[in-house]
Amino acid sequence: MNAPASLHALQTVLEHALAERDQATAQMYLLLENSRRLMSQKEQLHSYREEYRARWTQQFRLSAAIEVVQSYQAFVARLDHALEQLTQQLAAADALAQQARELLLAREIRAASVRKLLGRRISEHAHVAATREQKHSDERASLARWHAAPAMMVTP
Repeated sequence: MNAPASLHALQTVLEHALAERDQATAQMYLLLENSRRLMSQKEQLHSYREEYRARWTQQFRLSAAIEVVQSYQAFVARLDHALEQLTQQLAAADALAQQARELLLAREIRAASVRKLLGRRISEHAHVAATREQKHSDERASLARWHAAPAMMVTP
């Protein structure tokens, strides 16, 4: 196999590995942003629920009709349910983000491995070329010495 062709093939593999790594990086950041957004929503809803409870607890100390208390309880139940759903969505989003991290790590390792292999092959190719050039230089020097040496005369 021709060395420059093999180097070209490895360069193509490296470019593909880097593109896959970049794609995995972008996907991971999207998933992390989704997790962050869900966490923010969960924190906001939790804060709202706590403020709502505190406000109505204060109101109920004074007095409240049974219908108001039932409405309050139903609304808090809906808030609790929404928090449970957000918690489940966040757990799923975090799991996807973790998978994306693992995929990114694998892609980074692959790109680094191909880069290292390409570097070794370039070094080997340069060494072979230098050895070949040195051999040709030695042969030219030897021929020049042979041509420069006086011919020996053969006497009868």
